[in-house]
Amino acid sequence: MAIDLIGDHRFSRCLVAHSVIRMTTTPLRSALWLPLFDQLADPVVVARLAAEAEAAGWDGLFVWDQICWREPIRQVADPWITLAAAATATQQIRLGPMVTPLPRRRPSKVARETATLDRLSGGRLTLGVGIGGDRFAGELSKTGEELDDSRRGRMLDEALTVLTGLTGAWSGEPVHHHGEHYTIDDIRFLPRPVQRPGVPVWAAGMPGNIKPIRRAARLDGFFPANLEHPDQLAELAARLTDLRGGLDGYDLAVGLEPGVDPEPYARAGATWWLLEVEPGATLDTVRGLLRDGPADSGGA
Repeated sequence: MAIDLIGDHRFSRCLVAHSVIRMTTTPLRSALWLPLFDQLADPVVVARLAAEAEAAGWDGLFVWDQICWREPIRQVADPWITLAAAATATQQIRLGPMVTPLPRRRPSKVARETATLDRLSGGRLTLGVGIGGDRFAGELSKTGEELDDSRRGRMLDEALTVLTGLTGAWSGEPVHHHGEHYTIDDIRFLPRPVQRPGVPVWAAGMPGNIKPIRRAARLDGFFPANLEHPDQLAELAARLTDLRGGLDGYDLAVGLEPGVDPEPYARAGATWWLLEVEPGATLDTVRGLLRDGPADSGGA
């Protein structure tokens, strides 16, 4: 569904003012974004990469959450075990799945995993969420998961309700939830995450779909997929500014291929850029990118 994001000049005025503030007070942060495939399917290897990335000045390390992938990929690692290994090997960089398809996860299990990982990392977890898809690997159809996009969207929203909010799992209060898809009857999820009121959540979505944008406006950040130009991000920033009444403390993350200059995206409102590492990338390739440092890898 098409979205009219540029018909109101108020959006442009808000965006310009906000971009100036970000450029002067909030530096653009950088992260590696790794598919845990083949040579990167070893948690020991990724933990070492995380330590090297931290030493090289990167601000974060995010990983794909996939059950399987298409040929010629043969090996796939679990993101949560891998992130735990990375957390023990680092002290400062942010970590997280980018993104986990929450509708194929049980929110009660995610509540335990996220709180435990946040405590293990000392409060450095960011949770990326989305509805997932069957397009690239057929992982939903091959595992009997829900295939209808609208239904998975409702599952995602319900799972987020279980995790967040005044009486969500991260609050430490007893959870009483009886919804369309999930039931949790009087369970208190302790210990809580280190971060308060809970783990930051970034929602992923396509730029032209209004539902993910509205969902993201209620959360802590937005990770738009397949951006082709900074102007698209500027339009999204304006839309989110309108929905939220401002973007202070809010994250806009963009995935960029090696060699793409992140600075125009920063001017458009980005607070994070994630360096896209292609599926099947060799360990040597990744080490070369991270050792070059964020500026060189981004083309700045």
